[in-house]
Amino acid sequence: MRNNAAPLQPVRAELIKHSVFRDRLLAEVPDIDEITLADTLEGLTDFREMLAEVIRSALDDEAIVSGLSTRLSELKARLDRLSKRAKRKRQIARDAMREADIPKLTEDDFTASLRKGAQGVEVLAENEVPAAYWKPQPPKLDKQGVLAALKSGTVIEGAVLVAPKMQLSVRTK
Repeated sequence: MRNNAAPLQPVRAELIKHSVFRDRLLAEVPDIDEITLADTLEGLTDFREMLAEVIRSALDDEAIVSGLSTRLSELKARLDRLSKRAKRKRQIARDAMREADIPKLTEDDFTASLRKGAQGVEVLAENEVPAAYWKPQPPKLDKQGVLAALKSGTVIEGAVLVAPKMQLSVRTK
């Protein structure tokens, strides 16, 4: 079942089988203790083993995600370094061509030429630029702020605290 794209159907089927056996046992032996019930169900179904495999598969996927995330960060840093290096090399070539008065360099695999770029803007004092030149940004809800306020007892229309959801905790160390 490991790394299977659709492991949930067999797990659901085994869950149904597990539930049926559990309900039957509880109906037929109402005073059964939890340990005996768990042991009996474990012998009758593969449910626990299937759950263990699903969790192992999730751990494998999480390890891959972690590794890929690290690798992506490294590759992004490398991309930034290469981009800066390429930009700096172009600046060196541009400055050298301008200084040597070489307006055009033609080679077999490329042609480089000096030309005037488009006009740009340099903002000297942002706070002095009129409001007409500012783009408004859409507001974004501060969920952490709302949570903190609700926890402190503040009533906020349109928001309420909800009961914590059940979570699965898996320790591997």
